Amino acid sequence: MAYKITLIPGDGIGPEVAEATVRVLEATGLKFEWERFRAGADAYEKYKEYIPQELIESIERNRVALKGPVTTPIAGGFPSINVALRKRFELYANFRPIRNLPHVPTRYPDVDLIVIRENTEGLYSGIEHEVVPGVVESLKIITEKASTRIARFAFAYARKHKRRKIHAIHKANIMKLSDGLFLRCSRNVAKEYPEITYGEHIVDNTCMQLVTNPYQYDMLLLENLYGDIISDLCAAFVGGLGLVPGANMGDHCAIFEAVHGSAPDIAGKNIANPTALIRSALLMLRHLGEMEAALRVRSALEAVYRQKEKLTRDMGGKASTAEFADSVIAAMPSPAMSETAAQPAT
Repeated sequence: MAYKITLIPGDGIGPEVAEATVRVLEATGLKFEWERFRAGADAYEKYKEYIPQELIESIERNRVALKGPVTTPIAGGFPSINVALRKRFELYANFRPIRNLPHVPTRYPDVDLIVIRENTEGLYSGIEHEVVPGVVESLKIITEKASTRIARFAFAYARKHKRRKIHAIHKANIMKLSDGLFLRCSRNVAKEYPEITYGEHIVDNTCMQLVTNPYQYDMLLLENLYGDIISDLCAAFVGGLGLVPGANMGDHCAIFEAVHGSAPDIAGKNIANPTALIRSALLMLRHLGEMEAALRVRSALEAVYRQKEKLTRDMGGKASTAEFADSVIAAMPSPAMSETAAQPAT
């Protein structure tokens, strides 16, 4: 059986890291049929749409997509493709595991954090308008439905994977109604999971606590904008956005994506690091139930970092994007790893 996957290579370095990731996935021996589509400015040139209808239909049909970085214009231009896709497909849960890779020097070794972010509403949704010239209003919408849904996602994951505690992160001391509703929903869901320790921290204090001692946290549950900021902060604990995976999950489909930018300054030079998208593909393999393949890719990726001979320039090496992928493929072990299939593959 071949898995039909919607592939959005993205722009900038996107096509390069996407091609490297596709080669690594295909080296597992699994069969894939890739339906490739442009999005953003590249798509507009051809289709006069930033998200072509054919792309939407492909995701609806396949229910799984792998996405490279797509440039989002700053203070103008078209709306974020990431936000639009999350809203269109009700991908309400952003899942960001934060774990170290071997021999990547960081201030904090052995970090094991999971950031769960509500993905469809809040201030990050970009609902804003100009009231009068020089006055802009931006709306923060928080609902009981979405807050309860993301809390239940987080607690269900914690129970299934034996995580020990969850902190809901908020600013309810100031935004008493919106963040207060988010907290009430989180508290109500927490009562259904008595084996999981539940706590609450104010978002600014959380930032200080994280950079002081990230080990005090296990899972973080956040609204949309807070989650966007905190997840990037946490990425710094393990080497930066170029190394961490991301997944956007809904009840009917999922999009797995690199969370870093499109880096147009190095596009086309074959020097970009594909690690983030490869690790996102590991999450995709687990979502498909291919635990053994995910573990094989993870083992190979960690072996390349452990050996340090074929790392890309951002990691102090000299390998090209293609050479890095070649090394991961060469290091991939045989399929006989079923005894470790319960380990996380991020």
